[in-house]
Amino acid sequence: MKPAGTLLLQRRDIAGLLTLDEYIAAVEQAFRLYGERKTAPPGMLGIHSAGGAFHIKAGLLPLSRNYFALKANANFFGNHQRFGMPNIQGVILLSDGENGYPLALMDSIEVTIQRTGAATAVAARRLARRDSRMATICGCGNQGRSQLRALLRVCSLQQVFAFDVDREQARRFAAELSAELGIEIQTVSEPGPAVRRSDICVTCTPSRQAYLKREDLPAGIFLAAVGADSPEKQELDPAMMVSHKIVADIVEQCATVGELHHAIEKGLLTRASVHAELGEVVAGVKPGRTSDEEIIILDSTGTALQDTAAAAAVYEKALATGRGLWFSFAESKSTMRSAS
Repeated sequence: MKPAGTLLLQRRDIAGLLTLDEYIAAVEQAFRLYGERKTAPPGMLGIHSAGGAFHIKAGLLPLSRNYFALKANANFFGNHQRFGMPNIQGVILLSDGENGYPLALMDSIEVTIQRTGAATAVAARRLARRDSRMATICGCGNQGRSQLRALLRVCSLQQVFAFDVDREQARRFAAELSAELGIEIQTVSEPGPAVRRSDICVTCTPSRQAYLKREDLPAGIFLAAVGADSPEKQELDPAMMVSHKIVADIVEQCATVGELHHAIEKGLLTRASVHAELGEVVAGVKPGRTSDEEIIILDSTGTALQDTAAAAAVYEKALATGRGLWFSFAESKSTMRSAS
């Protein structure tokens, strides 16, 4: 069948299109397929520019059809203050994996935010203690919000500590999400003491200097390190990684841009030190948590498989609901028309 064209999806088309549970299910399936070796490793490229960097990620997944996605994200963390623009912006090109046809071109912000939180939820199901009740969120921006919402889909948290270098942002986070989620959220001026009281910790800041240390980790904690997705970013003291169970989303990617990268650079770990990739745990190839006392660190750098699965789910729901605009790259005078 000849494709109807390419579907153009703005962020407002994507927002609210999928539930958080649907994002979690899509991301979980992506990791399972990878853990079962039913898809090839995703690709990644980073290109630096003055004031920021471009992250290009590409992956292929056999879902309802073979989907290929390429995401180009720009990370310029001075944008909001200097220009009133988003610090992170970009696009995802979703193509048919059988013939290469460009099925959709969509804004990447919403997909990136939601699929990243979803990955932490997928991991927490297997790596956090079942009786986890207290959590610390380091970084109270859009990603921190997504992380907490996702955790509450899989964990029965009762209290949350919120840390951000921008104290007003932490205050808004606590006030707005405590009302939305019906959970006690307390802001803290330093992350270490809060983490030492927590069962779960998520770090999702753009920090370029470690702010958590080995002594901050209590027995049994699950720590999801989400912020480091380029070689310059770092949230954890590399010594934290030693002698604990390390799970990576993709080992080679983490060894290049994640917290694992810093530990390897310091000579503290090797790739072989990693217990498992998250896909192996999801697929049951390797065990997740095996005791209440072990400390488990997830190095979550964000993969193209997450992008592909989430973008495919967005595309299919958009088709079903008539969201977006159609256009054609092939026509010399492309006419746009509503998907509805």
